[in-house]
Amino acid sequence: MRKQGQQYEEIAKSYLKNRGLSPICDNFNCRVGEIDLIMKDNNSLVFIEVKQRANNDFGGAISAVTPAKQRRIIKTAMVYCQSKHINFEQQACRFDVVAITGSIEPYQFQWVKNAFPN
Repeated sequence: MRKQGQQYEEIAKSYLKNRGLSPICDNFNCRVGEIDLIMKDNNSLVFIEVKQRANNDFGGAISAVTPAKQRRIIKTAMVYCQSKHINFEQQACRFDVVAITGSIEPYQFQWVKNAFPN
């Protein structure tokens, strides 16, 4: 399952690179949680959750990013910033979700910028 997740994270990273974002880190892990992708968009640090679903049944991929998941991502982002000596309060950052629908190409992408507040 992890290998499949990495495959879709690579697809999402390529999609975002084609839209001007620069990759910084893939799969940042700590005791609090994991962030799939960390990228830069101009001066903003962007923490990205990637979700893939074969179809939109049961609410689709976006609905899988629950409030509890959002809190874990925010806490993990704070740990990342601390580990890189970045002041989380002063650094412009946002939390995006990239939802990929489909299990074969062509995929459908839904990129939600500022998907939840920090």
